[in-house]
Amino acid sequence: MHSFADLMFTESVRAEQQSRGSGPQYALPYRVLEIGPDERQFIETRSSFYMATVNTQGWPYVQHRGGPPGFLKVLGRDALAFADYPGNRQFVSTGNLAGDDRVSLFLIDYTRRARLKILARASVTPVADDPDLAAGLIAPDGITPSHIFRLQVEAVDWNCPKYITPRFSEDEIEALLGPKLRAMSARIAELEAELAGKS
Repeated sequence: MHSFADLMFTESVRAEQQSRGSGPQYALPYRVLEIGPDERQFIETRSSFYMATVNTQGWPYVQHRGGPPGFLKVLGRDALAFADYPGNRQFVSTGNLAGDDRVSLFLIDYTRRARLKILARASVTPVADDPDLAAGLIAPDGITPSHIFRLQVEAVDWNCPKYITPRFSEDEIEALLGPKLRAMSARIAELEAELAGKS
């Protein structure tokens, strides 16, 4: 494992940090993180993430991946996997990996305003080549994955919560407001029935 800075803070990045005044801040030794308990819990409760690849012409491509919480599975302190199931069948990410296996993942918890960055090397293998691993991966109901994405993690870093706009899923809204909304709806129905009886 590397520190995020080892892989991302190139000479040109360091020069930009220096010119904009953050050079001293990032000159300090940068932490080397592995996928520990906090990272594991965060990763395995996400229902989506973004994955970037680069094509042979140097163009970056960002793909959204989604599924039930836990569909991105932690295999160890430096390994992840997820099932590859049919989408629009463009295969841009998979094709890009044939030329450069490096990927960048961005995982966001909008509710708690937290995000995790992961740099990894990816490989894609048919489900038939590792049926045991495939059986342990989660895919949406009724969808059979054809391939497995394996990610050998090179670096992990938590990102600051600045500028993350809080958003809530339907399940989270239901947990927060469901009982109140049901009570309010019942009271409205009760008052409407009372008014109807008086007219």
